[in-house]
Amino acid sequence: MTEFVRLSALGSGELEDWGPMPSADLISGTGQQYGYLWLDDAATGLMIGVWQCSPMTGRMGPWSTNEVMILLEGAVSIDHADGSTLDVAAGEAFFIPKGTVCSWRQEGDLKKFFAIHNDSSGLTSAAPSSLRARKIERTTPFTPADGPDPALLAGPAPSCKEALAFTDLTGQLTAGLWSATPYRRKTVPFARHELMHIIEGSVTLDDGRGRKETFVAGDTCFVPLGASAGWESQEPVTKLFCSLTPSG
Repeated sequence: MTEFVRLSALGSGELEDWGPMPSADLISGTGQQYGYLWLDDAATGLMIGVWQCSPMTGRMGPWSTNEVMILLEGAVSIDHADGSTLDVAAGEAFFIPKGTVCSWRQEGDLKKFFAIHNDSSGLTSAAPSSLRARKIERTTPFTPADGPDPALLAGPAPSCKEALAFTDLTGQLTAGLWSATPYRRKTVPFARHELMHIIEGSVTLDDGRGRKETFVAGDTCFVPLGASAGWESQEPVTKLFCSLTPSG
């Protein structure tokens, strides 16, 4: 994958049949799965895709990957081993850190965008009992953040701020909220993988070869590592992001 892409929920006829979930992983339901991958990068362990599933309840156990999700349709309850529950509805974003002991419970059909990082570092949390699934709340307070490299700007520097929600144990995968005043950035190769969901405002991405595409509030896009992408926003933009910057 070498270009930025607009993510779509896709219809049932466009999704691949991923089969039912293994019965050993289920308490109830069949968990019939459909999905599509835009990225499956073995080098970094990152997958970006959309997943649809029929009603099911999974068995309690440790989550095997770091996963950031945007719920498109349906609702899910994440039951933790200590008895606490996180309820997530359509339109909300959340993450589950690797090693979180939990169960996935959905009473109806569900669809989500996902970013899965299959971390092969072997690092484990020093306090696994503290691991929880959590929402990326839009009301989280922002703090000032560094803006783009001034050498890459084609105009005045923007004022930026962020609200980090999650960083994995390797420091490579981060997720949260980010906002900036209007600015233009030259078209350069991206130094990271980044999933972006526009919350407020609009932005036009430019691949430097004649393709320009505008993303507005409610749109989701993905820019892969190494893809050429310029940025132009004429109004303040707030986005939910999940990015992976490979170490080394």
